[in-house]
Amino acid sequence: MNIELCPVCGCERCTTFLARHQVPVHQNLVLTSQSDASAATRGDLILAVCEACGFVFNRAFDMTLLSYGDGYDNTQSHSHYFDSYLNDLVKDLVEAKGVRNVRVVEVGCGKGHFLRKLVEFPESGNVGFGFDPSYIGPDVALDGKLQFQRKYYDASCTDVGADVVVCRHVIEHVSAPLDLLQAVRAALQDAPGARVFFETPCVEWILENQVFWDFFYEHCSLFSADTLTLAFERAGFRVDRVAHIFGGQYLWLEASVATPDGRERRSPASQMSLAALACGVAEARLRESWVSRLAQLGQGGRVALWGAGAKGATFANLVDADRQLIDCVVDVNPAKQGGYIPGTGHAIVGPAELKARGVNVAILMNPNYRLENLALLKDFGLDSMVLIGVDDA
Repeated sequence: MNIELCPVCGCERCTTFLARHQVPVHQNLVLTSQSDASAATRGDLILAVCEACGFVFNRAFDMTLLSYGDGYDNTQSHSHYFDSYLNDLVKDLVEAKGVRNVRVVEVGCGKGHFLRKLVEFPESGNVGFGFDPSYIGPDVALDGKLQFQRKYYDASCTDVGADVVVCRHVIEHVSAPLDLLQAVRAALQDAPGARVFFETPCVEWILENQVFWDFFYEHCSLFSADTLTLAFERAGFRVDRVAHIFGGQYLWLEASVATPDGRERRSPASQMSLAALACGVAEARLRESWVSRLAQLGQGGRVALWGAGAKGATFANLVDADRQLIDCVVDVNPAKQGGYIPGTGHAIVGPAELKARGVNVAILMNPNYRLENLALLKDFGLDSMVLIGVDDA
């Protein structure tokens, strides 16, 4: 498979800036044996940037390689920091955005945590409908106020009416993002007052900070604020607001069911192209630097990664494919503990196991969790352990 045209604007002038062959296609699949992890399905990551609009996408993406069933788990709410972040989002939606007494559809609801929060928020009066093939739990909850379907949201779901559509960290998994947005728009055809709220990673943050471990197979479509706006306008929405949140790592978009004015507002893509090319060139150097650093850190004891999500899984595969430098990967999600990282087969453990494994240095994959993880180390009597941010290099 080779995607030639930009999936957002249709331009054929797209430049490849990063190529990784035969990488694990899943970063959050829970694998229970090292052999299964080593035999994980693989595909090619060939990232290109559109010279016309700045959209970043995987030319070689093949959806048939992926399996988002009940063995897939990207739940982050086991972190108190992240759960507090979700609570703040919900509070803002209900109290500031007026998401009250409405029918909420969540596209890609995961295990249903966020949708449940929106329905359970005090005196919100909301009812919720969630769609996700990886959902685990009852089909109906909260006396019928919550309903779930284990399927992708597409044109067949438009019979479920909605006043509000929420979609968090889904569109980056879709190689044809306009198809998803047009399906949402069709579902809201008879709801002229409906609003949509989308959250997705910010590719500008990745490129500017050269966070090469934030490029991985599952994320085949990566947006800047401009390209996200352009995609929504092309799908028939009016974009009301785009904000950078979560320390700049995410984009938050608010849109309405309204006819755009026909003017496509996009800034020159040259800056995005230059940043993409610079990041692609820097990757080999950054990987070599981390391999050298991990070898040096390992001379004083065992080294762990902290975070078995997509960042940690990608980093492990890029710098320690044969498990020579990193002892294990730490995660607070109990569903992942006892499992193995797809591709490399690194063991995933809980914080309580670090002392017994002789780990004295942990590489923190996301700086947003530094204070929370330092507190966890103290709780487990690991005050002497060194916690190094992966961004400290």
